[in-house]
Parts: sequence; structure tokens; C-alpha cells
Amino acid sequence: MNIREEAHKMKLASPKLAACSAEQKNQALSAIADALMAGREEIFAANRSDLAAAREAGISDAVYKRLKFDEGKLDSVIEGIRQLIRLEDPVGKVLLARELDEGLVLKRISCPIGVIGVIFEARPDALVQISTLCLKSGNCAILKGGKETAATNRVLFGIIHQAAVSCGLPESCLLQAELHNEIDELLSCDRDVDLLIPRGSNAFVRYIMDHTKIPVMGHADGICHVYVDRDADFEKAIPILVDAKIQYTAACNAAETLLVDRSIAADFLPLAARALKDAGVAIRGTKEVTEFIKAEEIADDDFRQEYLDLILAVKLVDGVEEAAEHINTYGSHHTDAIITENAETAEYFMQMVDSAGVYQNCSTRFADGFRYGFGAEVGISTGKIHARGPVGLEGLITYKYRLVGSGQTVGDYASGRRSFHFRDL
Repeated sequence: MNIREEAHKMKLASPKLAACSAEQKNQALSAIADALMAGREEIFAANRSDLAAAREAGISDAVYKRLKFDEGKLDSVIEGIRQLIRLEDPVGKVLLARELDEGLVLKRISCPIGVIGVIFEARPDALVQISTLCLKSGNCAILKGGKETAATNRVLFGIIHQAAVSCGLPESCLLQAELHNEIDELLSCDRDVDLLIPRGSNAFVRYIMDHTKIPVMGHADGICHVYVDRDADFEKAIPILVDAKIQYTAACNAAETLLVDRSIAADFLPLAARALKDAGVAIRGTKEVTEFIKAEEIADDDFRQEYLDLILAVKLVDGVEEAAEHINTYGSHHTDAIITENAETAEYFMQMVDSAGVYQNCSTRFADGFRYGFGAEVGISTGKIHARGPVGLEGLITYKYRLVGSGQTVGDYASGRRSFHFRDL
């Protein structure tokens, strides 16, 4: 398969997909959900094959959990599709309507981005989420999943593509790239691919950014923090902290660092250490932390590490100002939480922490498109241009300007014969 040729076909097909009605797209999504349910045994068999190969290759437990696609994962992605169907169509909305002069009306209308290339890590459920989000938002998608789940991805893609096309969506609405060398070919398609969304390691995302002219949206690291303030309710703090760390340790929104106000360290740290130890979490902390609890001593530079494992870094700070400064210095601008009953302190934290998600009194694991009601996500963006945080339907939409006149020319306005009166409609 020649990715460049296929990408060009997608570019030509993208206006046709963009013009599909909300009813037609929802019909396709419903067919996809039904087809996934009907093909469950074939999907599970392919996944068992991928898992066996992964075990033989000695893959880590954290990655192994991501590879698994079982009844729970299938139920979850199907519920995501059902949620997506219920969401309003983001295409064709009038975002601005302005009369520039009599008989000269300008409108800003939402429309799909066009052709999106998504290169994602070894998670089969990501393929389902990404493809269905792209279809609902009217975008053609080139999908490249991890080699660790090649068999599962192949089956999932076949089911999804066949169901979509059977409902009248263009043949070129979706494309699966399977070979590693096709990534570099995809990166060269800057004439036909409008946006790239890479999901993977810091080094991988950096490679993508450095080797393409196509705009890139995404995040590299997920170094998330929980800051326990001097006005925290310990009964809230402990369960939130444990959930943020262990609910899904391999996820990018799992907590990697615990910051604790120095004034409560003697009381809070032993409680936290006991709960974390019971959950199987190893603690690493500064020398000061080791004076209160048993922990492996680490230096400041270690706070830049994303563990994706049952390991938590701990540091003491003098109040919310130092906590925010630490997070902005060592964090990845992903998701960070404060545990406090002080509304003023919480407001300072949310204003001053420069992250895509800032939370009070809840787990960082809520940073997720499905949990936000977006119908899943194509990824989480830590950038500030176009989309930020979990990227759902709205993050896959741009806009175009439509100007309808009645014979006007710019010369009339430049000469002063006519003038603009700018009236919002």
C-alpha cells in the first residue's frame, strides 16, 4: 500500500464525508457498535494471540494491561459509541453571523479539519475511540496502531470500516497503516494530511514533531501531581491519592508526584504511606520526606520522571505558591489536583498551575474524554493552540467563513462610496 496515494484519495473524499448528515453518521456509528458486538469472539481470539506474543516477548505488566481487550473493554467502547451518537453534531454550526453592509453577510461555520493521521500506542480500544470520533466529526482518519496489538487492530479496523461503508460513508473515510516504515511515509504527506495526533512516549512524540511539516497535536508526558494542602480533609485526601495512583497506573493521567504542605507532613505522611503501601505503591522522596516515612531518597531532577508504575515521588512544600511553582517547573502541563477545603487556596492553585486540567478534591484520573461526556477522546493535548485537555468532537472541528454578497466590490469601500456598518445578526 502506498500511503501517499491513499492519503491523496482521502483528501479528495474528505468533503464528501464532511457533507454527510448527522443521521447518516449516527447510523454508521450504530452499525459499528452492533458489528463490534457481533464480532466479539473474533476480536477476543485475535487479542489472545497478541497477548501470548507479548508475554513471550517479555513485555512489562504496565504495557500488558494496555494491550488487553476483553468483555469490559468492549462494553466500555460500545458505551462510548452510544454516548457519541447522543451528542449533537458539531458540524455546520453558525458560530458568527454578521452583516457587514446591506446585502453583504458574513458567517463563520464549523466544519471538520479534513484528514487526520493518528499514531497511537498499544491500546486496541484507542482504535475504536479514535475512528468513531473522527467519523462523527466528519473527518477522514489514517490509523497506525502499535505492533503489539496488530492482530486485534486488524480485526477491529475491518469490522469498523465495513460497517461505516455499508451505511454510505465514503470508502476512503478510514485507512489502516500497519507497517512501521509507513509512519515516515505518513509524515511526508503534508499536502494531504491536515493534522497528526501522536500518542506514545516522549521520545516518540518528539520524533514525530521533528520529522514532519504537518501540524501536530498531542502530549508527550503525563507527569501529574496531587498537592495536599494544609487545609485538606485527610478523609478525602487518602482515597483520592490512592485512586489517582493505582486506579490505572499505566495511564497518562495517573499521579506521579505527591506534594504535601510541610505544616501537616508529620500527621499526613504516615497515613498516606500506610495506604499507599497497602495498595502496593513504592514511595520515593526527598531527604526531608525520609525523616517522616520510609522511602527511597531521590533528588529534584527525579521529579521529571513519568513512572507509569506503582511508584510515587513525594516532596514537601511551603504552601500553595511553592506547590504551583514545582508543578510548573517539573510537570508536563497535563492534569494536577489540589486537596483543600480552602476555596481561596484552591482558586490560586487553579489560576496559577499552567496545566490542561486543574482539579480540586478529586482524582487526576477524571482527565478523560469519556468521563467528560465527550464520547471518548482521540488523545489529550497539553498544547494551547486549537485544542487542550481531552480532545473530543470539538477538538476535531475547525471553521470556515462564508460571505454572501449582492454585487459588492472592495473598490466601492476603499473609495468611500460605500461604508461598512457591521451589525451582528
